[in-house]
Amino acid sequence: MRKTNIGAMDCPIAQSLELVGEWWSILILRDAFQGLSKFDEFQRSLGLSPTMLTRRLKTLVRNGILYKQAYCTRPARFEYLLTERGQAFFPVLLTLLQWGNQALAHEDIAVVPVNRRHAAKVAPVLVDRDTGEPLTHLNVTIAAGPRAGKGIKRRLETRQEKLKHHDAYPHKEFL
Repeated sequence: MRKTNIGAMDCPIAQSLELVGEWWSILILRDAFQGLSKFDEFQRSLGLSPTMLTRRLKTLVRNGILYKQAYCTRPARFEYLLTERGQAFFPVLLTLLQWGNQALAHEDIAVVPVNRRHAAKVAPVLVDRDTGEPLTHLNVTIAAGPRAGKGIKRRLETRQEKLKHHDAYPHKEFL
């Protein structure tokens, strides 16, 4: 069965998922942010087959999220390090961790984010850079950008009509 290429969709969420949406890729990035960089370190951490790990690492390198750097010449050994694009994924990973702790873990939380300097637990919140206002589904929507094609504009116009209806009946839940 051939995988659908959602990266061709006119949507930054779909395009991002095409780059890192496969769960092993996200777990590799999780480990890279924790300082792992060598093939055997990733394999030991994830318990992933060498073939699958090789495939995922190649994809992350090809997509500019990790880069490959030799650390030994005989035998040839490489480490996989985060690029600037890869480092920019950290807020996504942190938000996923926070969501998992809130939605799934309940009282039995296994992993918490802490400040590196003083080891105090942190509580991530997504806020607007200009106003400092917390961003939620209640005060943020999606609008067509300068490159949006007819399909995305049509989809977003339909969504805006539904939102107007929701605003008229605020007791109804709407995502």
